Amino acid sequence: MAQRDDIVTWVESYGQEIHAYLWRMLGDRQDAEDCLQETFVRALRHSGGEAIRSPRAWLYAIASNTARSQLRHKRRERVDRVSLEDENRQAAPDDKLVRERLEAVRQEVEALPPKQRQALLLRRYQGLGYDEIAKVLGGSPQAARANLYQAVRKLKKAFPEESR
Repeated sequence: MAQRDDIVTWVESYGQEIHAYLWRMLGDRQDAEDCLQETFVRALRHSGGEAIRSPRAWLYAIASNTARSQLRHKRRERVDRVSLEDENRQAAPDDKLVRERLEAVRQEVEALPPKQRQALLLRRYQGLGYDEIAKVLGGSPQAARANLYQAVRKLKKAFPEESR
């Protein structure tokens, strides 16, 4: 089992960036906080006392699994999300257009297959390299690169005016 000092170091070193990743994956701050806590509980429980060679990638893999479980749970509950338009009905026309566009992008990203979405978020927003993404996704760096390529290709197809 990991030492308490290891977990404290991991939380201090990676907590904020993993929270940001979870928030992007889940789209809900409270769910992200719950999954972050669960990530570190699982890390403490499953480290087995051995040294972790790449704790950052290992923690991202645990966070990814935790987020996928949370998403499955949410789908089963069929929780409806409040649309951005409902949150701010009195927004200026430009604000409304921006919010609609952001909502459309969010929906397209959520519609990506899980590995493609994860590769996109890990590379573009979390700054992980392909080797680390491969460890998180459980594949090769080439597969990580291919997942990112496919995600970007699908988004460009969904928003052709943005890819000029």
